[in-house]
Amino acid sequence: MKAKVSVTLKRGILDPQGLAVLHALSSLGYTGVNDVRMGKLIELELATHDQAGAEAEVKAMCERFLANTIIEEYRIELEA
Repeated sequence: MKAKVSVTLKRGILDPQGLAVLHALSSLGYTGVNDVRMGKLIELELATHDQAGAEAEVKAMCERFLANTIIEEYRIELEA
């Protein structure tokens, strides 16, 4: 089973990387972009086929290591 974890800064947390991309896009003429939030994508190949167990395990990984839950939020997608 494959798990994809998307980690981004929570709303209200300053995203300097996103601001840099926003300014670069604007200077390239893409003026229709109002906001950019940067993050990271983590892909995990899991040895289990148990959907509920996999989700619980990946959630524990996020809470303990993959995301700083004080300033970041995460989203988990599982693929069979």
